[in-house]
Amino acid sequence: MASDNKNLESQRREENGVVYFDRGTREGRDGKKYDRYAIHTHFVEVGEDASELIRRYVLPISQPGDCVAITAKVMAMCTGNVRKMEDMKLGFFARLMARFAGINSTGVGMHEPYKLQLVIDMVGLPRVLLAGFVSAVTRPFGIKGLFYKICGHGVAGIDGFYFRSSFERYKTLALINPENPVELSNEMAKNTGIPVVIMDANDIDQNQLGKCDTFPLSDDQIQDALKDNPCGQGDELTPIILIRPLQ
Repeated sequence: MASDNKNLESQRREENGVVYFDRGTREGRDGKKYDRYAIHTHFVEVGEDASELIRRYVLPISQPGDCVAITAKVMAMCTGNVRKMEDMKLGFFARLMARFAGINSTGVGMHEPYKLQLVIDMVGLPRVLLAGFVSAVTRPFGIKGLFYKICGHGVAGIDGFYFRSSFERYKTLALINPENPVELSNEMAKNTGIPVVIMDANDIDQNQLGKCDTFPLSDDQIQDALKDNPCGQGDELTPIILIRPLQ
């Protein structure tokens, strides 16, 4: 932990009242290079204005040609696409199936009963039972991810209800990937003048949910620029990445 803090401190920068962390330069498969800056924000609460976050934290340090990646988690908070634990009723099958669910590679999975209950509420019990059965049968053969594929409906993007979270808020709150990510990205780009892409990323996968029509990078270039998940997985409060393509 001490080494992690030391590394963060060496990356820390401050400009025009904005604190950010220099995540270094990354070269893509096509030879293009990108500087990436993880921008430190306050803890974003439900109902905040995403465009205002960009105006407050990005525009003071942005340059022509820059673009922005913002996390799906923060967009879920801004759009109110959340579920509170206190508003849910935990059922028998969620309690039972959670006992047999594995912890996925990011440490968060359907072993959390409330998260599993949310999936049941979203897609229905029959689909969840089928997904659980198929997952159990294929797991010994090293096949992973079928539960999420069968459930569909953005289930893999659910975050929260995680008792080990660094933030108390996320222990009793679930975040669901926002609907209409392209429209949301276009709206933010129009309001702020800087191109935006919404990402659901962790240390394993970087899933692009939607980008604005004016975004200057191709899908492959976005993946290259963000391959190492510069937002981080801890409590850094860096949900916005400023991407600076280099000439």
